[in-house]
Amino acid sequence: MSIAALVAWLVTAVGGFYMLGTWTARGGASREGSSRLPVPVIFGHFLLAATGLVVWVVYLFADTSALAWTAFAILLPVALLGFVMFARGLAVTRSPAVRTTQGAPGAATPDTPAEHAFPVPVVLGHGLFAVATLILVLLAALQA
Repeated sequence: MSIAALVAWLVTAVGGFYMLGTWTARGGASREGSSRLPVPVIFGHFLLAATGLVVWVVYLFADTSALAWTAFAILLPVALLGFVMFARGLAVTRSPAVRTTQGAPGAATPDTPAEHAFPVPVVLGHGLFAVATLILVLLAALQA
């Protein structure tokens, strides 16, 4: 269970890194960027998730239940921040103001939010693997 949680966490992280890179490349972190996601929420989500992953790896080596529960506790605000970003992203993709009628698909325009360039399969995969990670970490912590 612990290794399955690690694998799910790593797959989730790959999707998250891809979206963070896309968001940054599209100007999401700049003041002039058109992102509708707050920078502290994005980087808080990333930093907490990375911290939790490090704690989980340490748990795998130390086999201390307190570390498993600490990793799970860290995942709770990670999940909350992820849900907040997902909900705000839904509002962005449903807004008619961000739909483009000209240019290549996914091409950025001044009024297009940076997160609009996220591929839907990556967003869905990231979210599904994040839920799987949360459940697997909880189950492993209960068994620790």
